[in-house]
Amino acid sequence: MRYNDTVMDHFLNPRNAGPLPNANAVGRAGSGDCGDLVELSLRVEDDRVVEARFRAFGCVAAIAGASVTTELVRGRTVAEALALTNTDVVHALGGLPPRKVECSILAEEAIRAALGAYLERNRPADRLPTDAPAAENPPAAPDQP
Repeated sequence: MRYNDTVMDHFLNPRNAGPLPNANAVGRAGSGDCGDLVELSLRVEDDRVVEARFRAFGCVAAIAGASVTTELVRGRTVAEALALTNTDVVHALGGLPPRKVECSILAEEAIRAALGAYLERNRPADRLPTDAPAAENPPAAPDQP
């Protein structure tokens, strides 16, 4: 299988590889059982991703995808980072062989897992997610004669 120069550069010289000790958002995607696993660690400050690192086990496309994803998310707001898709990852890599495009989904899933967990922990208690139903008020007690 042939990869382009950008993919090979990210694979052979991965950007931001390794743990992020002060991460406040960590997400994992994939399964060690099937061969590809990506862990994305982020540091979010003032609703912006200020630092991103990854650890990955898997194929060339999974590692290159995780590497380029750390570059794509840095500096973005949480909402902007959540809007990134595997198509953005593939585009930033200059393309992937058709059979390997699915490996770029791991990076997207890891972003969503990391930032989803971050939002759960950091959402003010008085705010519900926009897709959650409104809290029901208990019925008023009937008047006692």
